[in-house]
Amino acid sequence: MKRQGMYAGIMALLLAGAVWAQTPAPAPSAQIGYSADPNADQKKTLLLKDFKPVSMLHAPAHEVPRAKFYVIDVHNHANDAAGIDEHVPPEQIVKAMDATNVRTIVILTGMWGDKLQHVIDEMVKPYPGRFMVFTQIDWSKIDDPNFSQEMVAQIDDAVVRGARGLKVLKDLGLGVKDKTGKFITVDDPRLDPVWEECGRLGIPVSIHVTDPEAFFHPIDNTNERYEELIGHPDWSFYGPQFPSKESILAARDRVFARHPRTTFVSLHFANWPEDLDYVSSVLEKYPNVMVEFGAREAELGRQPRRATEFFLKYQDRIMFGTDNAVEEAMYRNHFRWLETTDEYFDYWGYPGQGRWKIYGMGLPDSVLEKIYHRNAERMFRQFKGADLAKKGAQ
Repeated sequence: MKRQGMYAGIMALLLAGAVWAQTPAPAPSAQIGYSADPNADQKKTLLLKDFKPVSMLHAPAHEVPRAKFYVIDVHNHANDAAGIDEHVPPEQIVKAMDATNVRTIVILTGMWGDKLQHVIDEMVKPYPGRFMVFTQIDWSKIDDPNFSQEMVAQIDDAVVRGARGLKVLKDLGLGVKDKTGKFITVDDPRLDPVWEECGRLGIPVSIHVTDPEAFFHPIDNTNERYEELIGHPDWSFYGPQFPSKESILAARDRVFARHPRTTFVSLHFANWPEDLDYVSSVLEKYPNVMVEFGAREAELGRQPRRATEFFLKYQDRIMFGTDNAVEEAMYRNHFRWLETTDEYFDYWGYPGQGRWKIYGMGLPDSVLEKIYHRNAERMFRQFKGADLAKKGAQ
């Protein structure tokens, strides 16, 4: 019996050895190397539109549910006459304003005549102090022999109705042409009476000419706004068929110089926030010019040290503007940028304007209060009354 048990044990060991011999040995762990995979480029097949990296940065985040001081948003299109943004029930807009400490919204694109009147009747009259509306120029009349006088009369009528400023869109310089097919320049002398009338009435001219610098460059792999321009090819102004960005801005600056008694709001941070030295030169040369940062949080937020320096130096010349549909989250994002020193967070609408993050400036209270409302209030106090417009219209 002992011998049979010994044989059984030997057979079990032999069988186990045979199984072990047939089992492949575990592969040695891959060696960590320092050379890139030579086939890496072929593996980079992820589409840009699907690339949504999640930051691994551990940094403090401070939500700002309400602005520290009440706000006047000087650049908006809420329920405007041009239909730039979708129509929203006015009470819904007011609710968002109340929740975020936004006292007043300036609706820039009010147009004129009956369309202007509709905005006044829907937004301005029912909510005293909460909305203001600007009028615009009717470019369809540019070839009329009495264009200048017609536009002055139109502005007078708009002010009598309740408009408190004039808005000029970027089609001046880049879109409006006369009957010969020639672009109307920003400094066209036919517009001089219009600028002068605004100065006489004490209403500001909010003027947008040109666009981001990248819009004047080829839509290729070097363009930092490639995705935005692919989505909006009509926003590209690259090519000999368009005047240069520099020439349009130079014409605008000649208008600033020719009409020192008129206050101009050079929208979108004088439309060159990518070059704050240039914006500084505009403010230094033309004391009748203010700026606001509508739709330029992304540009300014990516250069926090330079932008903070600029905001401190020109704290009396900058106003709060968004150029975005009214949402509580949109305003809170802007407040975070202005009030905190948070690092590396999304600008509103990311990545719509470019794939970069922004940084908070943590502006002091005295500067915040000016930007949030005091500078705008000082500007609007220049209004000389509708009676003056009535006399001009007679």
